Amino acid sequence: MDLSTFYAVVSATCFTLVGLWWSAVDRRRDLLGSPETRRLVGGVYLTFLLPGVMGLFAQVDPARTGLWRTTFGLVALIGAWSTFGLVRADRGSGARGPFRRNRWLVGVLYLAIVVLGVAPELAATLHLTGLQAAALAVVCLVVLAHGLAWELLTTTSEAPPVRDADHDD
Repeated sequence: MDLSTFYAVVSATCFTLVGLWWSAVDRRRDLLGSPETRRLVGGVYLTFLLPGVMGLFAQVDPARTGLWRTTFGLVALIGAWSTFGLVRADRGSGARGPFRRNRWLVGVLYLAIVVLGVAPELAATLHLTGLQAAALAVVCLVVLAHGLAWELLTTTSEAPPVRDADHDD
């Protein structure tokens, strides 16, 4: 698959996932009830949206590397800043699954994309172009976003009610 086709598929997929995420959140309005869960919902949203935006820019003119390098770098900086802020805000919270505990990996992937935007020649050590290496990072971002979405939708923050045996109502 050539990179233009890859990024077209990734972009369309990510924007579809953004729409599905909106539907999922609409069904779980309780997730919008506290500032903590609203931030988590927004983090998943960005982890679907930002790779989609990068995919759009990658298709504009892949031959002009300055365009994808600049836009990927800027978008990835926004993603890294947002993700590391979310990691800091989420430190003291309760139960967290493996994706949420390791959300910092999302930030690391964004930083890797920033580095590839600044110095795409570093990808040559892996026998890849900068745009190909960024594509692998984007795939990992989308996979992590799926895990984060799953955990958020299947985890409740409320403890189950405790039944008091002495007081049967």
